[in-house]
Amino acid sequence: MVRILITGSNGQVGSEIIEYLRKTTDCTILATDITQPREQVEGVQFEYMDVKERVLVESVFRKFKPEHVYHLAAILSATGEKDPVITHNVNTTGTMNILSACVTHGVQKAFIPSTIGVYGPEIQKENAPLENYSTPTTMYGITKATSEMLFKYYHARFDLDVRSVRYPGLISYKVEPTAGTTDFSVDMIKHAALGKKYICYLKSDTRLPMMYMPDAMINTIKMMYQEKVEKRIYNFMAYSISPGEIESIIKERIPDFHVEYVPDYRQAIADSWPASINIEDSVNDWGFDCTYDAKKTVDDMLDHYASSI
Repeated sequence: MVRILITGSNGQVGSEIIEYLRKTTDCTILATDITQPREQVEGVQFEYMDVKERVLVESVFRKFKPEHVYHLAAILSATGEKDPVITHNVNTTGTMNILSACVTHGVQKAFIPSTIGVYGPEIQKENAPLENYSTPTTMYGITKATSEMLFKYYHARFDLDVRSVRYPGLISYKVEPTAGTTDFSVDMIKHAALGKKYICYLKSDTRLPMMYMPDAMINTIKMMYQEKVEKRIYNFMAYSISPGEIESIIKERIPDFHVEYVPDYRQAIADSWPASINIEDSVNDWGFDCTYDAKKTVDDMLDHYASSI
């Protein structure tokens, strides 16, 4: 039975990956976060842990003795611009503390997600390559680009098997997103299901890489189950879509749904990212594949919201 420690367990990815790990892995899970979980999951332990506090991190690792670690605690793009100092401390210092503890306590494998936010405005907008030399313009992107270098360093210097994926915008109905630039997708679909008008903070034609959470979780675990991987970091994307295109899909089912477009500071963040990214290495190296296209995603989201209203 594998002992798995998860940081940021109350977040959008953290909450869902617990469910998928329990379905696919014979494991004992220690969920950690700085707030109590919304609900207790049977067979999952919980412990408070602030990843910025190195002594506390070391104490939890020493007590639990994890074999695998999923480090998901992070400040995302929109929130990150409001407080760049705390974003740096959580995303960079916190990641260093986790990587150091993994080495000290003999962790076999670690997963630390990255993001499309590592791309900067000079990157090609379509099919952006995995290897790139662009410079991110947000603190979120800067910290995640730094983390990618740390992954490679800890692998080369300490032989730590740390793996990462660059998540695109993730769409999910289960847990409210936490102030990411791509959260308009979830907000728009939820407003439509509730019969409410939606005010979108991006322009209607702003295309970004996106993915439905079930596909993201299945592919994350699939990548982690590989005995070996060729790269430390892989790109994830199911489709490229704009707010206007999501609105059009919704209107196929809810014709009177209305969206007003009022771009704010998040538009500049979105404009600095690519519209689509290259996933060839993920497909070729370990068989990345998605079930949900954009229409299936929106339909499934609307169905689940409808059943809960």
